[in-house]
Amino acid sequence: MPDNESQVGLVDAETGVYAKVHSKSTVFYDLYSRKSDLQHQTHYCPGCGHGVAHKLIAEALQDLGLQQSTILVSPVGCSVFAYYYFDVGNVQVAHGRAPAAATGIKRACPEKIVISYQGDGDLAAIGTAEIVHAANRGEKITVFFINNAIYGMTGGQMAPTTLVGEKSTTSPFGRRPANEGFPLHMSELLATLAAPAYIERVALCDNKNIMRARRAIRKALELQRDGAGFSFVEILSPCPTIWGKEPVEARNWVLEKMVPEFPLSVFRDRKEQLPSNNAPPQKPVAEVLNIRHHDIRQDTAPEYPENKPDHHLKQLAINVAGFGGQGVLLLGQLLAETGMREGLEVSWLPSYGPEMRSGSAHCYVSLSKQRVGSPLTSHPDVLVAMNELSLRKFASQVPADGLVFYNGQALPGDFPPPEAQVLCIPAAEIADKLGSTKAANIVMMGALLEETRCLDSLTAMRLLEAKVKNRALLEVDFRALAAGQDFVEHQANLGPVSQPDGFA
Repeated sequence: MPDNESQVGLVDAETGVYAKVHSKSTVFYDLYSRKSDLQHQTHYCPGCGHGVAHKLIAEALQDLGLQQSTILVSPVGCSVFAYYYFDVGNVQVAHGRAPAAATGIKRACPEKIVISYQGDGDLAAIGTAEIVHAANRGEKITVFFINNAIYGMTGGQMAPTTLVGEKSTTSPFGRRPANEGFPLHMSELLATLAAPAYIERVALCDNKNIMRARRAIRKALELQRDGAGFSFVEILSPCPTIWGKEPVEARNWVLEKMVPEFPLSVFRDRKEQLPSNNAPPQKPVAEVLNIRHHDIRQDTAPEYPENKPDHHLKQLAINVAGFGGQGVLLLGQLLAETGMREGLEVSWLPSYGPEMRSGSAHCYVSLSKQRVGSPLTSHPDVLVAMNELSLRKFASQVPADGLVFYNGQALPGDFPPPEAQVLCIPAAEIADKLGSTKAANIVMMGALLEETRCLDSLTAMRLLEAKVKNRALLEVDFRALAAGQDFVEHQANLGPVSQPDGFA
């Protein structure tokens, strides 16, 4: 008997006959707290395939002892509330994005079993790019694809897998290949890629095929447990309510109509084909925290200060804002890459309009000793405002103990001083005197480094040397960086600044 508490073996005391008593898998919660009443029931319609698929997945996780190491990524669709049912790690994501989220989770936590559970509208429509590229990269995740050939949750629209001739709310005359195209065959499509390890299509139409589905689900999870690559199980599933059929009739319809269109088969079952030196960079969390970052430039060996600074900050969130053309995004990149060179965890998130120049632009930079949870911040510790518009837009977001660097001689006369400390740096004027107004962003970088001491200026100079190949412009950048530091320290020194000793 399998080691599975959902199938408990008992021996009758009087007859001595062995009996198997079935009960709910322990991978499910005892009660489903989605609503106050009927907490012993799921929200699925009678005869829906999701309940059967959930049961098969739960039993496999329990049999294999994977419950405590599993993270389930649930989609938008009828199974959107899966996190109320499965007692595992749960992440709920936007429509179609489950493979992308699962990829990030698996790479961050390679020791976990990561499952993406999706319907046909979620996976084969809005999520087509995510599933194709995750499969093409051979991400070591398991995807369960519930194909019922219709949009079940949102009213019965035509899905990418809706059969030719079938009517829906968006194809009232039936699906016509000349107008709506042919049904997508996702298993066959993914099987054309080199990287996937296992692809199979099964059906929930009768007991024999349900047992076949059970084996496929178990195998896909075993492969991930054993370190194999991308595994994908497509499950043809009934949708009685939206199809307008009784549950038994809906099961028969899967066998009689869907299986001929979507043949049941193992489309891929082989060892991972990816070169061993091309595996995704999956490292345990503890190891990630200790890894030393390398220069983004592959043709330049990273150089670090001989005495790496002992950073006083735990985390610093910076918003750099201004007009396109002021070097706003570049300044953010330089701060992030300088942090990388000093072994910090960093993120850089740009935001800009369609204009190449003069449009609004800003970026968020996070520097941290710990992993950065999100690149977006509502209340940055530091604002670097390269123009008045950005000052007015973002200054109120900086907390009282934060800093605002403003590119100007003084705050605008009608601008109420923010709670945060404000440093007015005439960066554009300083840069112009040094030979290039374009270096105003570097002046602001020098001021930021001097005031916060968040990064070492020598590291920043080495980064500039690696990136700026024009020697004349590099000299201006060196002087601009030093001038920004000097302005904060002395409020005056705009003259030539010599390079630090030992800097080539």
